[in-house]
Amino acid sequence: MPTISPTLLPVLMLFASNVFMTFAWYGHLKYKDHPLVWVILASWGIAFFEYWLAVPANRWGSEVYSPAQLKTMQEVITLVVFAGFSVLYLKEPLGWNHALGFLLIAAGAFFVFHKW
Repeated sequence: MPTISPTLLPVLMLFASNVFMTFAWYGHLKYKDHPLVWVILASWGIAFFEYWLAVPANRWGSEVYSPAQLKTMQEVITLVVFAGFSVLYLKEPLGWNHALGFLLIAAGAFFVFHKW
């Protein structure tokens, strides 16, 4: 049975955890007519599954990545997931300014991962 590379597994898990967390934090914006207390409880329930992915991803990822690299990876993945979520789920357009901002963050990630 093939196993997932220790360098790829944390990336996949962080990606999946971000899908859950993005829904937990922003999914309720389509349901503004629901009481806030129910939205918070639903968000906690969704976030519970996010933690089941993010915590082991960081634990196992720390075997091959530094904490700074893991955090940088998390932020870049968050932006990628949020961009897709914003366009596909919230039906919010992304403009050139968003693309430029994401590009600058990706450039920052390059410097974190680059060995000088």
